[in-house]
Amino acid sequence: MTAPVVIAGAGVGGLAAAVWLAAAGVPVTVLERADRVGGKAGVVTLDGVEVDTGPSVLTLPDRFEALFAAAGTSLADEVQVHAVAPACRYVYPSGLVLDVHHDPEATLASVRDALGARAADELAAFLAYARRIWDEAAPWFVLGEAPTPGVVLGLGPRAWAAVPRIDPLRSMRAGIDRHVSTPELRDLLMRFATYNGSDPRRAPATLNCIAHVELGLGVYGVQGGIAALVDALARVAVRHGAVLRCGTEVAGITCDARSRVTGVRLGDGSHLPAATVVVNADVGLLTSSWLPPHVRHGLSPRTTPSTSGWTGIVRARRVPSRVAHTVVFPERPYVEEFEDLFDRDRPPEAPTVYLCAQERAHGRSGWADDEPVFVMANAPAEPIDGPRTPPPWDAVQDAVMSRLRATGLIAADDALVWTRTATGLAEAFPGSRGALYGAASNDLLAAFRRPPNRVTAVPGLYLASGSAHPGGGLPLCLQSGMAAARAVCDDLGVPGPVRA
Repeated sequence: MTAPVVIAGAGVGGLAAAVWLAAAGVPVTVLERADRVGGKAGVVTLDGVEVDTGPSVLTLPDRFEALFAAAGTSLADEVQVHAVAPACRYVYPSGLVLDVHHDPEATLASVRDALGARAADELAAFLAYARRIWDEAAPWFVLGEAPTPGVVLGLGPRAWAAVPRIDPLRSMRAGIDRHVSTPELRDLLMRFATYNGSDPRRAPATLNCIAHVELGLGVYGVQGGIAALVDALARVAVRHGAVLRCGTEVAGITCDARSRVTGVRLGDGSHLPAATVVVNADVGLLTSSWLPPHVRHGLSPRTTPSTSGWTGIVRARRVPSRVAHTVVFPERPYVEEFEDLFDRDRPPEAPTVYLCAQERAHGRSGWADDEPVFVMANAPAEPIDGPRTPPPWDAVQDAVMSRLRATGLIAADDALVWTRTATGLAEAFPGSRGALYGAASNDLLAAFRRPPNRVTAVPGLYLASGSAHPGGGLPLCLQSGMAAARAVCDDLGVPGPVRA
């Protein structure tokens, strides 16, 4: 018997596709090689306490609301989402501390208090600019089908007139410098390039819309952690009839002589027939080893991968001054971090450190006297021919921990209880080289080269992941899954979900 749809991978993109398809009445089987769902939105249990090891903030919750509504439920019915206060604390080497908030007006007041009226006015102007970019770009580059230069050219003069408003011909850094002269704000805004693993010196200024997403639309916590959101996706999919099979490895996609999908080859050597397969795995894995050699898939090989990271969990004593999210900037000029990552292909010598206190951010329960604190420093993806030698990870770890102790964010005897390097991430997610967001968006055409959700050269093959359109991060992976599922429904002649 041929299953109508098999989804290879139960990350956020795969689960989103499963929810949409199952709610539309399409029989779906989701195969996941790990023992639980979530993909990079993973968890680990340490001394009896479960902690998140992947994404640590929720943005664009309306995307999740749209998916749950399509499945006849709501975000509020499935998980508890809340704003955190402050949204994030930025710590500068000068000793300056700047809090940003869920409410943009509160952020501007904070900037005015810390940096002066001119800085607040600059940020207000920049946020208006970032919002204009988002309003113009999101329908094409996030919410719609994968764009192509031909489609954009075919839209005509009215659409072409909107192009300057998305500022594609400047770099992110140039767009920031054009609006903002305050050094501390420039560093804060450049950091948003790391939200899709790109280089602000090269990525188009269109990506400055990320500032609107975080500072304008706000960041949220999820009660119980990001894992609670993942579990909700899985629960809703199963409620509508999807079958989840964890501990089941997909080893490849099978196709006939005409390159039509015929099923998946499993890790135990068996074959599961299917005329439709949604791949929720890195496109690099698909093109390098999952597709048969005779299949001309038309997917371009990845150019520059997005950044990876060194991550850890610190078992830290609770201190009242620790907020949900903290960014500690380095003592060296911040731009040197991107020079290390993209020009020298090495972890930064003086990394910016990100910290998430999971009890404050997500209401996670820690140990009796300690709380789990997630820490991260950016790192380049692994070389195409394998891990770096010698591995630099001990030096990265020492730099991160020293910086956190020097700023008082953790105590001298707070201990790392879990770590993962870019090498480990690459091993956990084959084909990715440890890149967190697929390809970096380091040139004007990056958005047009991102693999589409429907692979037209391979009938029956669809992509739903952070390495496909529209990109990485929780809401975009979710959007990728919904886009792939809509394409499947269109091709099967099945109406989309009807609200219960």
